[in-house]
Amino acid sequence: MSQLPEEQKNWHAMSDDDVVEAFQSDTKSGLSKEEAAKRLENYGKNELPEKEDESVIIKYFKHFHDVLIYILLAAAVITFALGHYIDTAVILLVAVINATVGFMQESKAEKALEGIKNMLSAEATVLRDGEKENVDAGEIVPGDIVYLAAGDKIPADMRLIQADNLKAEEAALTGESTSADKDTEALDEDTVLGDRVNIGFSGTSITSGTGVGVVTATAEKTEIGKINESIAEVEELKTPLMKQTDKFGKQVAMFIVIASIFIYAFGFFVRDYGPIELLMSIIGLAVASIPEGLPAIISIILALGVQNMAKRQSIVRNLPSVETLGAVSVINSDKTGTLTKNEMTVTAVMTRNDEYEVTGTGYAPNGEIKSNDEKVNVNEHPDLKTLLTAMKTCNDASLKKEEEGQWKINGEPTEGCLLTLAEKANADIPKLEVQSKIPFDSAYKYMAVLVEDEGEKVIYIKGAPDRLFDMAENGENGFDRDYWEKQMKTRTTRGERVLSAGYKKVDASKTEIDHEDLEDGVQFIGLTGIIDPPREEAILAVEECKKAGISVKMITGDHKDTAVAIGKQLGIGDGERGLEGIEIDKMSDEELSEAIMEYDVFARTSPDNKLRIVEALQANEQISAMTGDGVNDAPALKRADIGVAMGIKGTEVAKESSQMVLVDDNFETIVGAVEEGRRVYANLKKTILFILPTNGAQAFVIMASILLGTTMPLTPIQILWVNMVIAITVSMALAFEPLEEGAMQRPPRDTKTPLLTPYYIFRIVFVSLLIGGGTLALSMVLMDGGNYSESMMNTVVLHTIVMMQMFHLYNTRNEIGYAFNRNFFKNKVAFIVSGILILLQLSILYVPFMNTAFETEPLGIEFWIIPILMGIAAFILIEIEKTITRRIINGRNNIS
Repeated sequence: MSQLPEEQKNWHAMSDDDVVEAFQSDTKSGLSKEEAAKRLENYGKNELPEKEDESVIIKYFKHFHDVLIYILLAAAVITFALGHYIDTAVILLVAVINATVGFMQESKAEKALEGIKNMLSAEATVLRDGEKENVDAGEIVPGDIVYLAAGDKIPADMRLIQADNLKAEEAALTGESTSADKDTEALDEDTVLGDRVNIGFSGTSITSGTGVGVVTATAEKTEIGKINESIAEVEELKTPLMKQTDKFGKQVAMFIVIASIFIYAFGFFVRDYGPIELLMSIIGLAVASIPEGLPAIISIILALGVQNMAKRQSIVRNLPSVETLGAVSVINSDKTGTLTKNEMTVTAVMTRNDEYEVTGTGYAPNGEIKSNDEKVNVNEHPDLKTLLTAMKTCNDASLKKEEEGQWKINGEPTEGCLLTLAEKANADIPKLEVQSKIPFDSAYKYMAVLVEDEGEKVIYIKGAPDRLFDMAENGENGFDRDYWEKQMKTRTTRGERVLSAGYKKVDASKTEIDHEDLEDGVQFIGLTGIIDPPREEAILAVEECKKAGISVKMITGDHKDTAVAIGKQLGIGDGERGLEGIEIDKMSDEELSEAIMEYDVFARTSPDNKLRIVEALQANEQISAMTGDGVNDAPALKRADIGVAMGIKGTEVAKESSQMVLVDDNFETIVGAVEEGRRVYANLKKTILFILPTNGAQAFVIMASILLGTTMPLTPIQILWVNMVIAITVSMALAFEPLEEGAMQRPPRDTKTPLLTPYYIFRIVFVSLLIGGGTLALSMVLMDGGNYSESMMNTVVLHTIVMMQMFHLYNTRNEIGYAFNRNFFKNKVAFIVSGILILLQLSILYVPFMNTAFETEPLGIEFWIIPILMGIAAFILIEIEKTITRRIINGRNNIS
């Protein structure tokens, strides 16, 4: 055996004989079983490689990979070495709780490769040693001669060498909404993927006809295999929130390290603290500065966002993606099945005497045929009735209503919609018995049937307008071809697919028909305009996106004219300009990066084109979402900042490559998801604004105590109590805050904006000093004025910080607006968690074993009244600060 081709070639550009010869096969005998076995050993099985999953243990311990957790673990090691075992246990417990919450909320393991694998055919009919036999699809090798029939899944990429009325459904791979007519003729080398009609693609399905092909690629060498490889190689990007929290964590860690070194040195050399005592104080400072509960509360807020989105028909497969939606600036949408129904619909009918509008969309026969906005009686329009009879009779599809109320077609979508059209007529349109038929073939582009209609033998013809025009010119006196050409052009420029119908009366003795019977005597009946209609709700959703500052780009496998026309109906693009995949292929990354901001409609795109479009947007610092339902969308879905798959019509590959699935396949649902994403992000920022002053206040109290040379006000374990009880109880209320008014009329946030803006830093420092300073002042007054034990003093400090933070919660619910507004009582959770916080404080103050564990003492009523009064005072001062800030901001806006 001589060398077989190792690299992928342009098989579509070669003749079928040359391809067969290149693979040393034979169309009459196929491969021998021995040769097939050798090739199977050489090429490997026709199966896609599976991804190795990480172990559960590794996935769990990845949640400890955070710089703040490392500092916490270091503190645990030091306290253990010093014999403070309770402190060690509590610190470790906090770290474990954080990791567990993150692990439990983690999305399911990546299954995209398995989803693609499930698309492959299980069995195939091949020619071996001159005989047909069924073999496992995994045993197919390059050079095999494979037979195809309606209903088959194509088991491998193949160059077709025979095609009899062969059509393949390739929407999942190419994005085409209609089945592709297959042929065997060689094509130009630069023919794009969606136009390679002489290639059968692995994983696609045969909808009609029969064919034979020679296998040119198996397993990962197929087009689906390349997509599989693309998915595996695509780098999953960190969400904006993850990037910001990573940066935030590093900043906090840097502060902790520098402050700890400085304070330790000052305490040791200036204040003469003992090294062990000072070390415990520094550990207390580190623990006080770390917002231990923040990772947990972020996970909880995101999880609540996931639940809310599920109620709004959006399933989010990974938590940070909830927040990412709020930052999306561009949505790249697949057309077929996403912006459109993926259900062909006749919208217009033109006969020799009239034009008709057809209402209703989809396969459900709900709608009417109208003329001049009035419902027509088809029996009064003989030409229309003849056309409907021709379209219904000259038709291989069937239409039926399923149990769940959905109307489904069996057969070609374009034929199915003609059946729906006939059902919309205000008359009984017959489907006549066919006595002889010329089946449709892409070589001649029409179908004809011989029937008996009202006692006369008639040939009805349905097909491409140009073919019917040719027939009518030869058979009809006075046929005005120019008029009909203009009618056809009008429909095609609107993105419609046009089918035409004609008839010929024949002798009653006629029993068989062939192509010669159509060379003369054919009468032209009319045209139908067919479209894959835009979803009505998608049009509204696109408009909502524009109001929210989000641009929508349509990416489709359809032809440019159709894509541009549909885009205009949806409000995407200008109705004139579009960029084709072949043009994208010729662009450098830099050229595409410029073009991507100018064009909104992209046609005839390949999987690689879609991936490059997403990458070009990201190069322009756009937060990019990608919606889609096909295998061809999978790499771009995975690469996008958030991939959004269709839940009903989407392939498993698309779903598993995405971060979000739309249960109802409704583009409008994305708007609701964006709204929820913006709400979640706003509440996350409020949470940070609330939690960090707790850490700041405690850190201030400890640093001030060391600098002043006084007793430590809190132990590390008490600090952990304050941090966790504040984070897990009170801050939970902020997760339920409603979306602020006008949030969906503002542009997406700039992802470069840090979590801690200058105002946030000011506010955190201000509140930290207010709470910490007030607490320290109370502590010093108590030390000067009474004989209190160290544990008593620590308990008072702990209780004061907690009470003041509880009042601060109500400041934070509205970032700079008034705390007392019409939504004050709307979030009932805020009042519930305040009650829970008080119960927790009662337990740590008055339950004996809690006193022992946390080194606290019961407090008298006066130590409830004083902290509450201090909390009220802090609340008032913060509201005054917010009022001043609001006036400053409004003043700047008025100036600008």
